[in-house]
Amino acid sequence: MPAGIGDHDGPWDDIPSAANLSSERRLNVTVISPSAAAFSGTATSLIAPAHDGEVGILYGHAPMVVLLGEGVLRVRTDEGPRRFQVARGFMQVLDNTVAVLAEHLEPLGEA
Repeated sequence: MPAGIGDHDGPWDDIPSAANLSSERRLNVTVISPSAAAFSGTATSLIAPAHDGEVGILYGHAPMVVLLGEGVLRVRTDEGPRRFQVARGFMQVLDNTVAVLAEHLEPLGEA
């Protein structure tokens, strides 16, 4: 097996698993559309459909603004994963706070 795969000497060892994150290492996430607020809470990670591919967000991510495309927004919470069909809009990441504003937003439930 190649080095770094299956052992504990790889480059990803310093990244904690979601199960081991303390409550201080959470993202504050808000998902809204012009007509409704779909989600507001904490999450361990988020994957969003950007206009040019998917983007993943973890605690400590650099500030950024993303133009959303069409696809499934996946939010991993302590209560379980949440999914939303989104199309067009923006996502802002700043100081472990993620705001998603989508022109079209439809909750898909838990996955």
